[in-house]
Amino acid sequence: MLYPSAQAWRDAAQKRVLIFASSGLGKTHVSELLAEKNWFHYSVDYRIGTRHMSEHIIDNLKREAMKNPFLNEMLMQDLIHFGVNVHDHDLRPVAAYLGKPGDPSKGGLPIKEYQRRQDQFRAAEIAALEDTKSFIERAQSVYGYDNFICDTGGSICEWVDPNDPNDPLLTQLAENCLMIWIKGSDAHTATLVKRFDKEPKPMSYQPEFLARVWSEYLSKNNVKEDEVDPDSFIRWTYEQALNHRQPRYAAMAEHHGITIEAGDWETIKGESDFVNVIADALAAKLG
Repeated sequence: MLYPSAQAWRDAAQKRVLIFASSGLGKTHVSELLAEKNWFHYSVDYRIGTRHMSEHIIDNLKREAMKNPFLNEMLMQDLIHFGVNVHDHDLRPVAAYLGKPGDPSKGGLPIKEYQRRQDQFRAAEIAALEDTKSFIERAQSVYGYDNFICDTGGSICEWVDPNDPNDPLLTQLAENCLMIWIKGSDAHTATLVKRFDKEPKPMSYQPEFLARVWSEYLSKNNVKEDEVDPDSFIRWTYEQALNHRQPRYAAMAEHHGITIEAGDWETIKGESDFVNVIADALAAKLG
């Protein structure tokens, strides 16, 4: 534990934290509150979109452009270029590239291509998480920030062994940041499911989980891979993914960090609230 007691946390001249939870529980909201109080906000999602996935997205745009004779000629003559326009931790360009598997007439991708893009995202998120240490150093040496908050994506738990106290990535992160899980209630889960049902968005999944739910969906609905309705599949998968992630988050917090209930997290209105809520969670775990 980076801070061995609640008082050590309060007294620390340099406060460094990493927050993880399902999307929609307020990670970015609190991170932005702290950014207004001279904290460096490192968004893993933003790093993924602007650094580690940008070439994959641009290459895909070029492949599509090459199908159009006019754009093909412009591209081959180096008269145009493509870029990824990521705004303020907005992963929509990455989500659009990840896509959804299923019927191509409904915008679906073949499952093999979908899995390939999932693998690319996995490598990108791991790389962005591994960049945390260097951004802590850059935040201080370049910009003069002593306090640092790492705002992670919901899929952090998919790429680690949460039950291994010596998992390399989690160990590296815990050595540099206090790891904090925002634990949602059943009511929060129900709200997230309803929100997702209205606007289903591409997600990233652990390979073994994806293979299982894909096989189950095909069997349950008696459909072939190219007959799957993409939105129907990811809606059906979403709640299962949330339930799949909960025990993984819990194990991460048990071995490498602390837990804060979502209701307590929602009380944070500024830096002092943030410090107090974390101090209470540290006291509850460490005594």
